[in-house]
Amino acid sequence: MLTGRVLVLLDGSRMGYAALDAAADIAARTGADVLGIFVEELNLLRSAGYGFSREVGAASGISRPLDSAMLERRMRRLAQEVEEALARKVSSRGGRHELSVARGRVVDEVLALAGPQDLLVLGRVGWSLVPGSRLGSTARGLIRKSSSRVLLWSEGMVSPRNRIIVFLNDHADANHRALQAATEASRYHQLPVTVLLRSENDISADQLEAIRQDLDVLGAGTRVRVLPATDPDTVARVLREERAAQLVVSRECSLFTEPGADQLLIALSLPVTVTP
Repeated sequence: MLTGRVLVLLDGSRMGYAALDAAADIAARTGADVLGIFVEELNLLRSAGYGFSREVGAASGISRPLDSAMLERRMRRLAQEVEEALARKVSSRGGRHELSVARGRVVDEVLALAGPQDLLVLGRVGWSLVPGSRLGSTARGLIRKSSSRVLLWSEGMVSPRNRIIVFLNDHADANHRALQAATEASRYHQLPVTVLLRSENDISADQLEAIRQDLDVLGAGTRVRVLPATDPDTVARVLREERAAQLVVSRECSLFTEPGADQLLIALSLPVTVTP
């Protein structure tokens, strides 16, 4: 179970606020404190110092000078807006919250705050007109580098026909942490679990027995599937067949070493939990 805080990265985007909703719900059911993180992007502020810098309106398409004073005012206003949203979402659920405002590079500032026992919640993309059309560089950096569990949030409907999918490999400790996260998600959503294995030949008899013992706690409806291959297309097909509502995968998982792993995460319009 979660023993640390729930950290949520706030940038004022729609997906950022959706991640805040998810973080507040998780904190309410676990009793964890919520730490909102708002980072004033240092490179963006530096770029505003150049006379040739321009910004383009997302809706209007109009190009205009990127003024540093205006950018400072905009960031202060946005920090106030996310602080109000954080207080509203967490307090309404009876939780405790705090906002950390930092200036620097987003990934570095978040990594400095996140501990191994924390859960980091973030939207899969920030300011994008088409949510899910890409995977933000911040999300990519954090899911690969953070020592904490990371929930890459995506909005979607959950039905009783869905399943929690957990992807395992030959790292026993990492598998155990992934199964713990899958168990928590299964209990919360009241959904069965599907365990995906690369191949039983890639796992020792002792490791396979440890996995089977862990499966005993997942309850009825749990099933195991051996993947015919681990390329992104095959994994995506199996996830569709299993009606995945959420994917749980270890950072040590070989899935992240396969070519096209980023494209797989982009294609999945469902929450992905990445465990240490």
